Amino acid sequence: MRFDVITIFPEIFNSFLKESLLDKAQDKRIIKINIHNLRNWAEGKHKIVDDKPFGGGPGMVLKIEPIYKAIKVISNKLKVKSKEKKIIFLSPRGKKFNQAMAKNWAKNLKQLIIISGRYEGVDERVKKIADETISVGDFITLGGEIPAMAIIESVARLVPGVVGKKSSIEKLDFPQYTRPEVFKNWRVPKVLVSGNHKKIEEWRKKHSKEIK
Repeated sequence: MRFDVITIFPEIFNSFLKESLLDKAQDKRIIKINIHNLRNWAEGKHKIVDDKPFGGGPGMVLKIEPIYKAIKVISNKLKVKSKEKKIIFLSPRGKKFNQAMAKNWAKNLKQLIIISGRYEGVDERVKKIADETISVGDFITLGGEIPAMAIIESVARLVPGVVGKKSSIEKLDFPQYTRPEVFKNWRVPKVLVSGNHKKIEEWRKKHSKEIK
């Protein structure tokens, strides 16, 4: 599976891409993550990608022209069927991202293109290019880079081969403990050190939250 992120701050992704399982998965060519600098599609000497908003107001707005050009080039690089490709635009006003989306995209997509915004916002006409407008939560970040990383991790971990054990992918989220058994009078629940696997399984189910 291939991920393509359009951003004006590509350096933010440097350490993210070089750490842990994502780096290994790329080395094994299970996934491919490309970070594209939006300024590569901007015109003029200064490669300007933003302008003042119509109607006035503070801040600057990312222009639609360079984003449109970037999508056109990136979308055509990988020859896949339209149903195997998705373009998402990150916005606090978008549909809430969830585990069901991550599962669906990991299973059915070969390319996920992510438009990451910055500054005061992005020209609303970008929604005409995107298949979906997505939010990662009821909060606002400085830009779309962190939400893009969250989506990449959520989807990539579900791609076969990225995470070693299948049991680490689909699981109930329950409280975990390790040694020492007692720390500052904080004791591990007795059932977990009882050796009774049936009771341990019952305890975990009782205290778990299923991630759907």
